[in-house]
Amino acid sequence: MTGLVTRFAPSPTGLLHLGHAYAAGCAFGAAKEAGGICILRIEDIDATRCGPEFETAIMEDLRWLSLDWPELVRRQSDHLAEYKSALDRLIEGGLAYRCFKTRKEVAEAIASAPHEAGEVFVSGPLPPAGERALLDAGQPYAWRLSLEAARAHLGTKYDALAFTVEASESPHDAQTVNARPELLGDVVIARKDAGTSYHLASVHDDALQGVTHVIRGVDLAGSAHIHRLLQALLDYPPVIYRHHPLLTGPDGRRYAKRDRAVTLRALREAGHTPEDIGTLISQHIAQGHMLRHEDMHG
Repeated sequence: MTGLVTRFAPSPTGLLHLGHAYAAGCAFGAAKEAGGICILRIEDIDATRCGPEFETAIMEDLRWLSLDWPELVRRQSDHLAEYKSALDRLIEGGLAYRCFKTRKEVAEAIASAPHEAGEVFVSGPLPPAGERALLDAGQPYAWRLSLEAARAHLGTKYDALAFTVEASESPHDAQTVNARPELLGDVVIARKDAGTSYHLASVHDDALQGVTHVIRGVDLAGSAHIHRLLQALLDYPPVIYRHHPLLTGPDGRRYAKRDRAVTLRALREAGHTPEDIGTLISQHIAQGHMLRHEDMHG
């Protein structure tokens, strides 16, 4: 066995579809190719959308595809106290600030920003008096990572941050990418309703579980920039990234959980076998029904 450790980390907000089967195949396949392991992790911090019935269905579908993982499955909702501890470290270091704006207000702020600012959000902390007034009024807030404070904290190390990206296809040629957290702005690291966020929980769990390679879709490629910064701020080890294309329908739109006709459950109930799923994925690839990095970023 090599030292490669990766993970498949779905959110139980619906049934897995054909695109998920491809993503799972990429992660589990990479582990098998390298003689490593692929961990199954359930990312269920969104209590309003996640459901235990979907978690059960995820495991059923993966077993139907003959995918195996270590017995212990980490469920993020069971570890909120750990994410709070990581968040507290950032807050105590002056690296995070409260944001009281609603999603609508954030969207409006982005839309009204100069074009060259990009579609990111940076507001910075409120003056103490204004923040205290909102806190006393019971206004909900999220915690955002302050890139300005992070730069001051890391000094020259901030501009030197980089991560390794390997090609998703074999051979896995590697390149070093300079981290540019400003592409995402002051991201939310603790949602108003969850006490953490995808960014913080994912980075924490990858470090805790010894993940060496993060293998995920190209839609999340940009997250590597902010994740590398969080790794540096929290003294977590860096990981290697591979970003695979996304399967799409003939119309060029990527599959979503609302596409019930291509859920693994529907395909199974229609009489398809796991081998058929592999054939369908191969047909998508052959026909070019895939969304690649250049398609998403011009």
